[in-house]
Amino acid sequence: MAELDRIRWHCRRGLLELDIVLNRFLDRELGSLSAAELQAFKGLLDLSDNDLWDLVSGRAEPGTGVKGRVVELLRSS
Repeated sequence: MAELDRIRWHCRRGLLELDIVLNRFLDRELGSLSAAELQAFKGLLDLSDNDLWDLVSGRAEPGTGVKGRVVELLRSS
């Protein structure tokens, strides 16, 4: 439970749009993520708000692999 609380805390961002996307993602997808996807998501949370928003909004591409799958899930949230 402490892990979930830390993740939720890291999802609090300065951009309202990003807050909305991240909270929807947590509510819909967090429980179904694999361990690798969860690690990729945590890595994404280490990005600056602008860099993360660029990925989520499609202005930047995440590449392939697990990180790309997580960004696709974020985009669909």
